Amino acid sequence: MDIDPRGQRFAAAMTSIVVALVLITGSGWLALAQAVVFAITAYRPKRGPYALVYRRFWTPSGEKEPAAPVRFAQLVGFVFLSVSAGGYLTGAETLGVVAAAFGLLAAFLNAAFGLCLGCEAYLGIRRLTGRNAESVGNA
Repeated sequence: MDIDPRGQRFAAAMTSIVVALVLITGSGWLALAQAVVFAITAYRPKRGPYALVYRRFWTPSGEKEPAAPVRFAQLVGFVFLSVSAGGYLTGAETLGVVAAAFGLLAAFLNAAFGLCLGCEAYLGIRRLTGRNAESVGNA
């Protein structure tokens, strides 16, 4: 399965806004909501909430990229925002802030510059484990 890279940058921009609001408000519930968005998108990238909004208002670009690295990046985002939510909701606010800040940094880099840290990590792991780049979309 392949996905539209512009849609992923839109999702990263939306994520940046949500995670910035998490940091501003200190809301563990909002962090948890974003973690749920990551979980949905990691499982079904084309059915994630931000992907649905993107397709509703913009025409897909026609460009495609493999979904596997993006799914991995969404899983990493899920972990960071789950930790953030857990931190905020259990009173470990510093943990919540740090985890959310890492999530915001990664989302912002993708939204602003098209640099997906989770995707790069996925490709690096594939190289280290001896799996070739051609099979990325089949993972």
